[in-house]
Amino acid sequence: MSVFDEIIKERKQKAEAIKRAGFSVYPLTVKKTHTVAKALQDFSKIQKSGKEVFLVGRVRTIRGHGKITFLHFNDGSGLMQALLKQDILGEKSYRFFLENFDIGDIAEFRGVLLKTKKGEKTIEVRNFRMLTKNFLPLPEKWHGLKDIEDRYRKRYLDLIFNPEVKNKFEIRAKIIQEIRSFLEREEFLEVETPILQPIYGGAKAKPFKTHLNALDMDLYLRIAPELYLKRLLIGGIEKVYEIGRVFRNEGIDRSHNPDFTTLEFYWAYADYKDLMALTEKMLVETVKKILGKTTIEYNGKKINFKAPFERIEFSQLIKRHTKIDIDGIHLEKLKEEAKKMGIVASPGAKKAEIADEIYKEFCLSKIQNPLFVIHHPIGAFALAKQLESNPKKLANFQLVIAGWELINAFSELNDPIEQRKRFEEQEKSFKLGFEEAQRIDEDFLEALGYGMPPAAGFGMGIDRLAVLLTDSHNLREVILFPTMKSQQSKA
Repeated sequence: MSVFDEIIKERKQKAEAIKRAGFSVYPLTVKKTHTVAKALQDFSKIQKSGKEVFLVGRVRTIRGHGKITFLHFNDGSGLMQALLKQDILGEKSYRFFLENFDIGDIAEFRGVLLKTKKGEKTIEVRNFRMLTKNFLPLPEKWHGLKDIEDRYRKRYLDLIFNPEVKNKFEIRAKIIQEIRSFLEREEFLEVETPILQPIYGGAKAKPFKTHLNALDMDLYLRIAPELYLKRLLIGGIEKVYEIGRVFRNEGIDRSHNPDFTTLEFYWAYADYKDLMALTEKMLVETVKKILGKTTIEYNGKKINFKAPFERIEFSQLIKRHTKIDIDGIHLEKLKEEAKKMGIVASPGAKKAEIADEIYKEFCLSKIQNPLFVIHHPIGAFALAKQLESNPKKLANFQLVIAGWELINAFSELNDPIEQRKRFEEQEKSFKLGFEEAQRIDEDFLEALGYGMPPAAGFGMGIDRLAVLLTDSHNLREVILFPTMKSQQSKA
């Protein structure tokens, strides 16, 4: 039997000893008068009153000194010291604690507050109770890059050992709260649209496919909620949004996870320029409310969320960093240039897709402060409206910050004839092997035939904004349970 197995066996024996003594190892009710944070905040007031408090938490350290024992425990709000004395608890009770309680156990402590000689705020324990017995010993060393895979796989341990991790997810939650509040003030209606869809659409991505036995039909996990939200524009909901998970059966890297959270909203009778102004307003207000400032630090560099954000045309950005004239070059010549740069075009990929690969490889990482990359070439987004002044370019923008593509937005195509033509072009690319091409959605085309008002549409990765505002470097740091390779497969 290994040392690990011995520890588990010993702790199970302790659990049985607690039961034999007439106590529950997993009691039904808990008495808690204060969080640790509140007890520390109101420490002087509580201490002067002399009133007993009930505090609960996970035992993190135990240091025995004969007839007195110090320990630290923490709940979700903070860490506090407890002092157990044999002359207060009685020899039998004191010995019972030492013999049956371990680091990792969750316990309830009743006592009064005092400061030790060293000035540490402490609860002097008058009674204690087991709330949850810990069978698996907590790892001694948990932080550091060598444990990064285990940290993501066992997020519960990551949260126990690394308080800064919990802070990241608190900020993430605040981001969603503030965005909801902002959109509600702007009179947008929050809705929910189907996650299981008969045809996937709204983005260039490979879907996850499943089968519904009840109706004997194939369905797809949505890659975007866009086409359903647009149906609501047609139905007369002029400002609509959804925050939810989408699913894309693609590669995993620092900026991609197979399932992630997006915000999409659609605004009737607005265009992409109106949307840029609203985007600036939303991000500046959100960042300021969450962090208390509009200049943040990311990856050791300052990012200034100050409107107006800089703007540059997509073709100008590529020309600046690669000397390639995207506007004038022919498809085959572009493929040759891309190949020289180490980029091999996917089968069926058109000019816009190849240009996007060049942009991602040679331009994206050079962007620091918020930058609107505007007017992508026709073909980049099958659902975007063209510029009236230059039909070869789209009325769109992407917002890039610190190398992260954060937002994709455009004036929405509402011409059903042109939309069918775009879908048919995408369908040709799909048949040539471009798996991320969008498919023809006849039901959506029928809906467009009833008339969709001119509108602007917006999509943002919530996870990516969380990465920026928590100074993280990988989406998996801000997704509680990211997709991981199984340990069996890893072995």
